[in-house]
Amino acid sequence: MNFGNLKMYIDGKLVSSANNKTKDIISPLNDEKIANLSWGSDKDSVRALKSAKKGFELWSNTPVEVRKKWMLLFRSKILENEEILRKSISYEMGKPYAATGEDIESITNSLSYYSEIIEDYQKNKEIPDKDNSHEHQLISKPIGVVVAYLAWNFPLLNAGFKIGPALAAGCSIILKPSELSPLSLYIIGEILNEINFPKGVVNILCGNPKEVATTLSSSKTPKLITMIGSTETAKKVIADSSTSIKKYSMELGGNAPFIVFDDADLDLAVNIGAAIKFGNCGQICVAANRFFIHENIIDEFSEKLVKKAKNLKIGFDSNLDFDMGPLISFESRNRISKLIKNTIESGANLLYGGKIPKNSSKGNWFEPTVISGVNNNMNIFHQEIFGPVATLVSFKSDDEVIKSANDTKYGLASYLFTNDKKRIDRFINQLDFGEIQINGIKYDIYLPHGGIKESGVGHDCSELALDDYLVKKRITISKS
Repeated sequence: MNFGNLKMYIDGKLVSSANNKTKDIISPLNDEKIANLSWGSDKDSVRALKSAKKGFELWSNTPVEVRKKWMLLFRSKILENEEILRKSISYEMGKPYAATGEDIESITNSLSYYSEIIEDYQKNKEIPDKDNSHEHQLISKPIGVVVAYLAWNFPLLNAGFKIGPALAAGCSIILKPSELSPLSLYIIGEILNEINFPKGVVNILCGNPKEVATTLSSSKTPKLITMIGSTETAKKVIADSSTSIKKYSMELGGNAPFIVFDDADLDLAVNIGAAIKFGNCGQICVAANRFFIHENIIDEFSEKLVKKAKNLKIGFDSNLDFDMGPLISFESRNRISKLIKNTIESGANLLYGGKIPKNSSKGNWFEPTVISGVNNNMNIFHQEIFGPVATLVSFKSDDEVIKSANDTKYGLASYLFTNDKKRIDRFINQLDFGEIQINGIKYDIYLPHGGIKESGVGHDCSELALDDYLVKKRITISKS
């Protein structure tokens, strides 16, 4: 499938890059060209910054009710174009068609959710005066121009996490998608252009990060830089942005422990573990990375997980249901292959997978993989795998598994399966992760999503996200 030639969206118009450069987008499904996009330069970043600055002046002074109407119109047009958006996500990153519904649901839910809650959330708050000599108010104002860097694994879900709270709060925003999956966001630019969305409020461009992102980050115009991506990329962004004092909201890398005790519902744990390990080909920031399984049940758990892996339907057809598509790139597949090889050479056991599937000469396909006998002396224990590789670690005691689970620089998601109430209370207090999900899993736009340690700052989703896009002013008036 070919989506044609698409342009950037800057200052309310579809525009070619300043140097007329374009880039072919190649599908990880079959190595075929699926689109040609205008490819931005540093000059285009400057254009976008100027546009967003003017857009902020307009949007921040637009009444909330008017902003809400624009957001809901935008939402309705996304739904009208759902089919092409879902196909673009499938082809640009290899996601099974059925799974692309999550991207559409997330961006549309974000637009409706934040348009609904912003008015109450942004109301002035009275602060009682102890001496009754003054009146105090705490008021919220939009922070300013926002630059948002998006990860490639959920192109429109990630965009929704940023654009919803930004527009609701009254900020203008520059969206820079990953160069690995920019197609669906360029189509969003076409939708914004079609409905004549207020000029400069949303800007979309992609290009070489050394030109586009460095120029955006180092500018003094942005007041908030938000991103979803790797911890190392975030450090580069923060270093580049030190030209001025900026606010940050960043959801970064993860190394999620998936802890299963021998009193847990084993089938439930296996089903959830397989879903969040092999879904999206393991390319999820909250994917289970290290499976800590109690020694009494590790053989049974391993057997059940391998069976799940063997029964996964791997492939792509928009008219058929598949469980897993390819990895995003050849480089990613090569990295994971080397990591598996190193792990086996270090003494672990390959229970299933670990290879490129037969008859897959094109695309970046890889087998779901299960490895046992992993320990904290192995590289794979400390890395965010970002692929369909489940690593099994046996443990004996609560103390042992708490120490091992926390043995990581990351602190995003964690999962616990047990029916022991005292144990649950202890793990809630001692697991060093921003999210602890117990005997189940749920994500939604109204639930806070954020990490600690080197997994980020701030939050996506929920009311907490709005705090990143707003600044507080204290107003004090003397009664005398």
